[in-house]
Amino acid sequence: MGDAADRYRWIAAGFTERVEAVPAGAWERPAPCEGWVARDVVGHLVAWLPAFFVEKWGLDASPLPSVDDDPVAAWRALDALLAGALADPAVVDAVRETPMGPMPFGAALDMIGTTDVFLHTWDLARATGGDERLDPDEVHRLYEGMLPLDEVLRSSGHYGPRTPVPEDADEQTKLLAFIGRVP
Repeated sequence: MGDAADRYRWIAAGFTERVEAVPAGAWERPAPCEGWVARDVVGHLVAWLPAFFVEKWGLDASPLPSVDDDPVAAWRALDALLAGALADPAVVDAVRETPMGPMPFGAALDMIGTTDVFLHTWDLARATGGDERLDPDEVHRLYEGMLPLDEVLRSSGHYGPRTPVPEDADEQTKLLAFIGRVP
């Protein structure tokens, strides 16, 4: 599970950098996700990731700090929870039924959780004037992996309609447009 655990830690570190760099007063700036502000980007992750992973895999999760009160502390607590689970072989290899079929914790987190953190890194950066550059290798991996799943991803309701971009757009722009963002 090294690759998935390493990818989570590395991607979460990039998101943490963006969270910790949010300027005072910027948490209420509009985010690219319709109807969201920057705080909602963190709130989304802090709400759905524990809702999916904590109950299903029986993780020991104390209530996380409130995103409304302290989005930085809320993210740090969630990150610590997930990183701790990835460091526990009994958890990381435990197979549970998921909407994608039976999967071990590490693979499920890698497939849906780490990917969501990566994509929302751009959302938070865009909302708060942070560094919007995403790792080009990860962008390529995700974009190539998502292209064949276009219909499935759209029907899930988790992605907006694809945004048209010029054929010669860079791959990050193409990925963002693919998931319905307007870069």
